[in-house]
Amino acid sequence: MSLISHLAEIRKAAGYTQAQLAETVGVSRKTINTVENHVFVPSTVLALKLAAALKVSVHDLFELGETDR
Repeated sequence: MSLISHLAEIRKAAGYTQAQLAETVGVSRKTINTVENHVFVPSTVLALKLAAALKVSVHDLFELGETDR
């Protein structure tokens, strides 16, 4: 499965560092980093927490790659 993540761009536009966002949603900075670098696919709960913290929809943060649609 390929997941396209817009987390880094949206996080930066919102003025969060990885550490600040991680603290807000209750995960480690490394977790945020691995999601942004396509190493880790977030759970539904984490995706919802990230979207809520950044005041965007989950679809704004993540989308399926062409081959998985």
